[in-house]
Amino acid sequence: MIRRLAATSMSLAALLTLSACGADSSADAGGKGQVTLTIGDQAKTLQTIIAASGALKGADYKVKWAEFEGAAPLYQAVQAGAADTSYSADLPALQALSGGVKFKNVAALKSDGRHVGIVVPKGSGIDSVKDLKGQKVVVSSAKGSISEYLLAKVLKQNGLSYKDVKVQYLLPTDAQAAFASGKIKAWATFGVYQAVGLKQGGKLLVDGADGRVSGYGFFGASDEALADSGKKAALSDFLKRLGTALEWTSTHRDAYAKAIEQRNGADPSVAKTLASAAYSKVLPVSSDVNGTVQGVADLMNGIGVLEPNVDVAGSADTSLVK
Repeated sequence: MIRRLAATSMSLAALLTLSACGADSSADAGGKGQVTLTIGDQAKTLQTIIAASGALKGADYKVKWAEFEGAAPLYQAVQAGAADTSYSADLPALQALSGGVKFKNVAALKSDGRHVGIVVPKGSGIDSVKDLKGQKVVVSSAKGSISEYLLAKVLKQNGLSYKDVKVQYLLPTDAQAAFASGKIKAWATFGVYQAVGLKQGGKLLVDGADGRVSGYGFFGASDEALADSGKKAALSDFLKRLGTALEWTSTHRDAYAKAIEQRNGADPSVAKTLASAAYSKVLPVSSDVNGTVQGVADLMNGIGVLEPNVDVAGSADTSLVK
């Protein structure tokens, strides 16, 4: 099985049961020999964007969605052949590569970093990053998540060592329940879970804006899918459509927020927050992207979280997005 990604302490069978694949999506009914892509997703993010924008209309392949609540179980599914693709922030992709998952980063995604943050309860007495010294910090979802990178980066920026805090790893839904019941004093989290934590009365201590995280995410494809010429061609087309869909979210924020509300059951204010912090572009995995993310890898390797380190540029397939 996968080193370190198994830290979620859940069997793959249980993960696949919990993450029930969504319905097929395509413009056409499936014909004999038609390619089917199984697209890995987190918290219905890509599904919602694609459905709301209508980006798959006219596609001559089918899309099946494999849904997970975090990056670690998604990458387990890729390793097991239960998903053709991955979708995550930079560090979870690095952690998966370091752990031996057989995939390549085929496209970069860009955001302003506000989708990841450290949330504390109001009245916790934690008013600055320096106040985290000696505290237990819950990190979602597993070792090597983007929220863990934010924690490591801001501790360093404030003259603290990673050893100055006590880290506990919890899957996002478990952490959300613990936070709501007052059992968590500091929570490093992301996306919908961050938005819900704030809605539940949490206070944002710091987020990933202003370069505290790279802002890059990766869309990955399994080595097996890339070796299949039909799937590779379909993936290339899917990424173009995803780019169009992300551009749509940037110009239709209200409609996108409504789609999040309807498909995810999100509160209107949470949906609005998520819509404003989404990835906005599909980019090539360029030398600039690789150089920036290599800095992320090196920092986390230096504190023992990413071991062994990853050659970011060597882990990319640049043939799908130019």
